[in-house]
Amino acid sequence: MPKLTFYNLSIEKQQHLIDIAKEEFSNASLSDASIANIVKAAGISRGSFYQYFEGKEDLYFYLLNGYTAGRKKIFRDILETKNGDLFQAMSEFYQTTVKEEELLDFKRNVLLNMTEQVETKFIKIVDEEESEEEFRRISSLIDKNKLNSSDNKELYHLLKIIMSVTIRNWIEYFAKNLTVEESIANYELELKLLGTGLSRG
Repeated sequence: MPKLTFYNLSIEKQQHLIDIAKEEFSNASLSDASIANIVKAAGISRGSFYQYFEGKEDLYFYLLNGYTAGRKKIFRDILETKNGDLFQAMSEFYQTTVKEEELLDFKRNVLLNMTEQVETKFIKIVDEEESEEEFRRISSLIDKNKLNSSDNKELYHLLKIIMSVTIRNWIEYFAKNLTVEESIANYELELKLLGTGLSRG
């Protein structure tokens, strides 16, 4: 997370640095991104950068946290409009996500260079293992009468499974250069299989 000195900057200067960082991480993966490029484009010294962030990883995950926080709010809003139907909500959530053109190159680089730490950030859009209060908030929006899960433990694992399928489809959308329609069709099929179950027993 940013250091206190970053928050002491004006909102305009904060946003300028964030916009420059988004551009750099849109053009390069985390490992290839250059602090030198960021400070040059932002018009600040390297020393100033380290007054604001511990390093490029710190800045990268700050951006990622901001993005996933926004998606989490969208997911909650969709859940409410779908009256708690988890599978309908996930279907619409995926469609809005894959159709979203904002930060397209940034998301492509994030997803095609996925790490366990990055995946955890995305899974937390629908599941907050570390925050019981947040999990209860999401759980309270879900109509459990439409699910076979019998308790919160099963719901927690169901959410993880669905989000893992969601992330993999999102990665394939970029990796295989699928059309939006192809990606949505693949996701809908897998979501249907999850919803109906795979066993006849």
